[in-house]
Parts: sequence; structure tokens; C-alpha cells
Amino acid sequence: MPKVTYVAVDGSRCSIDATVGDSVMSTAVRNGVPGIVGECGGNMSCATCHVYVDAEFAARVGPPGDLEDAMLDLGVSDRRDTSRLSCQIALTDALDGLIVTTPEEQS
Repeated sequence: MPKVTYVAVDGSRCSIDATVGDSVMSTAVRNGVPGIVGECGGNMSCATCHVYVDAEFAARVGPPGDLEDAMLDLGVSDRRDTSRLSCQIALTDALDGLIVTTPEEQS
């Protein structure tokens, strides 16, 4: 069971035991993690689940696909090299310990 740590803008942390196959976004929404809205329900059409993946995990998570890349350009928050839509990060055992930071603004 992979564990995901969500870091808020104020530095507070919330660690959640997740289910393999679930997305980082669905895990956050299901557990009431602040800062991840997931307005479109994971259909990659809103960018309200934008996160910054910790540099240690960036290679394991991988880069965004073309559509995700375009959606990240439309988001409200500043984009970084490790920006991803959390709805597009499927959890695996290899991502155990994943740390993501939520941007200051999502909508």
C-alpha cells in the first residue's frame, strides 16, 4: 500500500495510505486533503488538481503526456518542471512515499 504525503502551501503535511491503481487526486479528494479540488473528477479538463511532485519522485512519476501538458499551461498556478495533474498519477508500490505539494491557488 503506497503512502502519499500532501504538503500544503503553509508547509503542513497530510500523509495517507493509498490504494494501488487509484490516482493521487482521487486519494486526496476522498480523504479531504485541502488544496486539491479535482473539479472535473479526473477527466483532465480543469487543472484544479495541479501538484508539484517532489524532485526525488519526478523520474518515477514521469513527465506529463501531451494533453496534460496543455492543461498545465492553462492552470492558474505557476508551472514548474515537476508540475503534474494529480488525476494523471496512478499510484503504484514504486511510488510509496510520494510527496506532492499543492500550489497556492487551484481555481
